[in-house]
Amino acid sequence: MSKYRAWINLAYNFGKHVVLRMPVRPFSHDLETFTGQVVPEGYIPLDADERAVLPDMMRCVHCGLCALTCPAIADAPTSAWNEAWTFVGGLSRSLDHADLVAADLSPCTRCAECDAACPTGVPITRLATLVTGVATRGANLAAAIAIACVLLSFSAVDAQRPRVRDVGVVIGVFPTGAANAITDVAGVRVGHTTLHRGDSIHTGITAVLPPGDDWFHDRVPAAIIVGNGFGKLIGSTQANELGELETPILLTCTLCVWRAADAMVSWLLDRPNMQTVRSINPVIGETNDGGLNDIRSRPIVPADVVHALESAAAGPVEEGSVGAGAGTSAFGYKGGIGTSSRVLPANAGGYTVGVLVQTNFGGVLTINGAPVGRELRAQRVGMNSNTFDLTATYGTQDGSCMIVIATDAPLDHRMLQRLANRALAGMARTGSSFSNGSGDYVIAFATADSVRRKDARTPRTVVDLPNDNASPLFQAVIEATEEAIINSLFRATDVVGRRAVSRALPLDETLRVLRQYGTIK
Repeated sequence: MSKYRAWINLAYNFGKHVVLRMPVRPFSHDLETFTGQVVPEGYIPLDADERAVLPDMMRCVHCGLCALTCPAIADAPTSAWNEAWTFVGGLSRSLDHADLVAADLSPCTRCAECDAACPTGVPITRLATLVTGVATRGANLAAAIAIACVLLSFSAVDAQRPRVRDVGVVIGVFPTGAANAITDVAGVRVGHTTLHRGDSIHTGITAVLPPGDDWFHDRVPAAIIVGNGFGKLIGSTQANELGELETPILLTCTLCVWRAADAMVSWLLDRPNMQTVRSINPVIGETNDGGLNDIRSRPIVPADVVHALESAAAGPVEEGSVGAGAGTSAFGYKGGIGTSSRVLPANAGGYTVGVLVQTNFGGVLTINGAPVGRELRAQRVGMNSNTFDLTATYGTQDGSCMIVIATDAPLDHRMLQRLANRALAGMARTGSSFSNGSGDYVIAFATADSVRRKDARTPRTVVDLPNDNASPLFQAVIEATEEAIINSLFRATDVVGRRAVSRALPLDETLRVLRQYGTIK
């Protein structure tokens, strides 16, 4: 609910300074919880995570507030209040046709007056410095409640979508880390830039950062495995030849990989201690989101890459239709970003294995052994072998899956190759068919200081995990990969693209199948 609490804050205080000319319609939502949280004198308290979502939500909707304080733009256009609902943040919702419109506009920054008046450019602690308004406190609350109703109406599905463990499905035998994410491996961070613009642009960047901030001089051992090579994975040959990473890992859409690579290289070369660097090997993975995204426009710009890299953080990872998963689909449903982790018991080393996936592939969905895809889809066409059409029944079979593995176990390039191979077994457990047109890649790296390669010219002693100790890690990565893929489906939301609509996995029906097959604990 972080996003929606932040929205309510913004809407409530925005209501102090402008009359929101919106029709009031009856709603079925129970507002008791919301009204109990509204603080009449200020904001609903927000923690750091909730404040962090504000920059992604703030988009100019040409509300005209800047024109009230700045004569230079007195003729600026104002919001289209004739729509059913329009509100600050760049989202417009009509209750009649339930469309989501994202305005890709930037707030005016011509002068300090404009910036001070713009609700999308003012930190939450200074939002009350907007132009003096006329709405009463009661009108403020009414406006905030009305906007909350809209938000709850259009986002009810999103707000209620759980991770797979939240519904009682326990995959595997090993426990998860605290966040059940790749970031449970100490020092690993993940950042997203998500682009949802109308029905044309649904794509983004997901960045996975190994520990530290000088990846070129303090390299992690790494390995890249190809399950099916229909893809454009930049940097794989050198990473495998030298057995190491010298940059963070980026995921994006197929036609954006080169722009993403160029932007990250520029960002890295500008960093401290990089002045003498004359060669750098960026690692960029991709899947093709062209069904929902206007992929030929190649919408990624350097600022998107920089944002993903610089906003990367430890702790919980946003999943679903975000970052590089904004426009992807899997098993005929909306796919996206998913993550999971496993922690081995002390007698198996106590190591942590974390996995992050970008899902955009086909097959017949299986969740913890239950034939969910078969049960949900088989009635579309007859199952007679003479008429059965796999694609028509279960959705597009081609596509791709990027899998990123991090572990704090002391593994070298050879052992990371072995670990990465097992991740494909976790993907297979979900029902993947590794089709002809699928680009399935695994990038694995180890963070243990005892195996990292410092920028030195002298030999050093490296810890080597015995082969006989690898089996628990193999089991852990299979489980984490399987769960990360299912999380990407559970957390994803409907996305309407120019050429197609990708619906989220229907959770009620899915849970019914899982109960039928006894997979809910």
